[in-house]
Amino acid sequence: MRSVRSSIVSTSLLCLGLFAAAAGMCADIIVSAQDGKFVRVEGRATYPEPAPSDSLVVIDASQFPPVIKGTVEGLEHTVAGPPQAVAVTPDGKLAVVAAPTRYDYAAKKELFDSFVQLVDIESSPPKLIGKVDVGAHTNGLSINREGTMLLAAGHDGTVKVLAIEGKNVRLIDQVKVGEKRLSGISFTHDGKAAIVAQRDENGAAVLSVDAAGVKLTNEKISTGVTPYAVDISADGKWAVIGNTGVTGMLGLQGRTVGDADVVTLVDVSKRPFRAVQQISVPSTPEGVAISPDGRWIVASCMAGSNLTTDNVGRNKLGKLILFEIKDGSASKVNELTGGEAAQGVVFSQDSKTVIVQFDVERALAVYAVRDGKLVDTGERLKLAAGPVSIRSMPR
Repeated sequence: MRSVRSSIVSTSLLCLGLFAAAAGMCADIIVSAQDGKFVRVEGRATYPEPAPSDSLVVIDASQFPPVIKGTVEGLEHTVAGPPQAVAVTPDGKLAVVAAPTRYDYAAKKELFDSFVQLVDIESSPPKLIGKVDVGAHTNGLSINREGTMLLAAGHDGTVKVLAIEGKNVRLIDQVKVGEKRLSGISFTHDGKAAIVAQRDENGAAVLSVDAAGVKLTNEKISTGVTPYAVDISADGKWAVIGNTGVTGMLGLQGRTVGDADVVTLVDVSKRPFRAVQQISVPSTPEGVAISPDGRWIVASCMAGSNLTTDNVGRNKLGKLILFEIKDGSASKVNELTGGEAAQGVVFSQDSKTVIVQFDVERALAVYAVRDGKLVDTGERLKLAAGPVSIRSMPR
């Protein structure tokens, strides 16, 4: 008994040490990127001066409520394209930030850059340590569970393949998927495939991943209109794809009135992957997440809160909806009020906590799954700028 107790104490001390470093198995690291330039005012895009810096915050969700462990400023980021344009390695030591932009105040124009940014989140405080040019503006990012490969979905229709060696990242290949913008991308749990959303061409493409590299397969997954965020469960069974609808198409922003959209449930337990359900949700499910245990789906829907006040579909706040996956399909559990034009959403490792990016309110809102329902805990992590991209460690 004494040896068992000693072992437990030793393990606990080791866990605490790793937790203190925010980089071990005991920590549940989530990163959120903010766009300081952009401010949404009753549905209108504004770029006021002076503006807070674009930034990245490092969150530990292994405790409740989650806590912000560090902040990095001086990055480039944008609300146009996320909410999955960040990633963090499984050891919790390196974060990657995509979707880089600058704003030309004289020309009143946003300028898109073509690099990904590397952030050392192991250091205290966390710091920007480099940039890697990838030849195109990229949006969604995904890192495999081994922490050796990063996939970046490009606006040029290609997936950029980058090798990760510690805190060094280099471009090693690119895979042509389509002719137009790609959006969300996620590795499957086993790392042998990835799903990428074809934002402007609709549907999702499937990539194969092995020792020989990354290749486009002939598999295509049926989605709704303008597929966006992609998330995959850690149990290896399910993927979920949010579809932002007609309002997400180029040139059509503001021309819709809050029509219903869909979230796609995909069976990834066997090949070929296939969509098994198109789940009706309120308009513009900007953020979608599936719990690591594969039981829950949360959709953060703008539900008209991104529209201007002269639009009949305008609502002040969006909706956050919980679905349960059971017997091969998802059914709605309950619906809560969300934020104004909220962005990304992510689950904690234990599938009990949900963090939602409240962009207009400049906060990370903490919800929880309790007694089989989604509840608003009332906890808010305040930020200096609007959060727009969020990702956890690979599940």
